Amino acid sequence: MRMEVDATRLDDPVLAQEVADFVQDCYGPARAKLFMTRPALSEEQRNDVSWIGSQYFLNTPGFYDTYHSSTPRISWPYDDTRDAGLALVDSGGGYPTCRQWWSDAGSGLRARLLQEVDPGLLTRIGQWASFLSQDEANDSVIRAVVSPRQQKMNQGAVYADYGGQIEKTLPNVAARGAGSLGLTLGSLGVFPAMDVLRQALPMALSLLKMALVICIPLVLLVGTYELKALVTVSVVQFALFFVDFWFQLARWLDSTILDALYGAGFGADRPHANFDPLIGLNNAFGDMLLNFVMTAMFIVLPSFWVMALAFAGVRVGNFLGVLNDATSGAKSAGGKGADFAIRNVSTK
Repeated sequence: MRMEVDATRLDDPVLAQEVADFVQDCYGPARAKLFMTRPALSEEQRNDVSWIGSQYFLNTPGFYDTYHSSTPRISWPYDDTRDAGLALVDSGGGYPTCRQWWSDAGSGLRARLLQEVDPGLLTRIGQWASFLSQDEANDSVIRAVVSPRQQKMNQGAVYADYGGQIEKTLPNVAARGAGSLGLTLGSLGVFPAMDVLRQALPMALSLLKMALVICIPLVLLVGTYELKALVTVSVVQFALFFVDFWFQLARWLDSTILDALYGAGFGADRPHANFDPLIGLNNAFGDMLLNFVMTAMFIVLPSFWVMALAFAGVRVGNFLGVLNDATSGAKSAGGKGADFAIRNVSTK
């Protein structure tokens, strides 16, 4: 379902242009009026008014029942009462109100947008998102299809990357599919191993701090209390204790970055609430790749910190290598748990 929704496009250029006209003639003015009147909206309503098929604009007097198409539409014949004062063209097309333009059965923009989506996909999504009615599920699909992000070359993804060519070729698509499969299989072993590593890092770091404190008097004594030795030992101690900050930063990013992208709920605070029933699953590949990157940050950030000190002329040494060696046994053992489970499942 994720892949099918992500691949759905408005192939009809006339329909795509009509969506743009609807935004200009209906959604734009309605949104501007909403900002000027500043009504008290609930969290659900704030999320609803963020797309062109808003139920609030459709059902609240003064919005879609007031504004109309600025150009004649053949699907709606000229109406002397509704279109009084507007030009009568040779085609006989009228100027439907925004509510008619969106909601009318058969000729309405919503109905024609639904025709661009595979009916089987709509049915499966309605069955999966059982907490929504079929109409609400359909609106969510339309919301994804007409989203400006969905019409760009990145296919609605929230992650910027340099994978493949701009106009993806068949080899690019095959490579992306193979990469997705590899990430999925690799995560079964990598994630448990890295989780154990992250649990072991504070323990090993505490022991290294103890060793440094014990070594300081002896190092200064051997260095005959030279100023250079004193400064170096001080910087090394500061660097080692500051590694805790990088661990906490990596932990905070890992815990909050997906919520920052999608939010914790269905409200208007979700920057990418373009497809509510799937809750961001149309970017599942990027999410999984991000988990790999964030896991590596527990080693990369402290390593970069030590490199930055080396740029300043202070050689801290390879204590991060010692830290990695101290936790490598736990990491290796943690990764074997997934292999053991997979072997048992396959044999049974």
